[in-house]
Amino acid sequence: QVQLVESGGGLVQPGGSLRLSCAASGRIFSINAMGWYCQAPRKQRELVAVITSGGRTNYADSVKGRFTIFRDNAKNTVYLQMNSLKPEDTAVYYCNADVTQRGTYVSYQYWGQGTQVTVSS
Repeated sequence: QVQLVESGGGLVQPGGSLRLSCAASGRIFSINAMGWYCQAPRKQRELVAVITSGGRTNYADSVKGRFTIFRDNAKNTVYLQMNSLKPEDTAVYYCNADVTQRGTYVSYQYWGQGTQVTVSS
C-alpha cells in the first residue's frame, strides 16, 4: 500500500501565498507523475498542475504564472507553491501520484485526503 499525506492548506488573504506539500510513503518502487487537483463546492475535481518524474510540468490556464509545482524525488514529495492567491482559488486541494509498487511492479493512482485552501479577506 501507498499513502499520500498532504499539508500546508489554510486561510489566506487575497494576494497572499501558501505552499502545499504531499509526501508519499509505503511500498514504492518508483513514482511517475505527481500532481495537484482542486475541487470547489458544487464543482468537479480539476487538474491544477502536474509534474513528471523528469521534471516536465503542465498547469491549468487559471494558475499559470501564479502557481509552481516542484518535487523532491529523494523525499517522494511534491509541492505546490501558490502565489497571488485569489478568492476563486478556494477549494479542497488533492495530491495525486502514479506509483509503481515495490514487489509487484504494478502502477496505481493514489490520492491524498485533501487539504482546504480558503482565500478570503
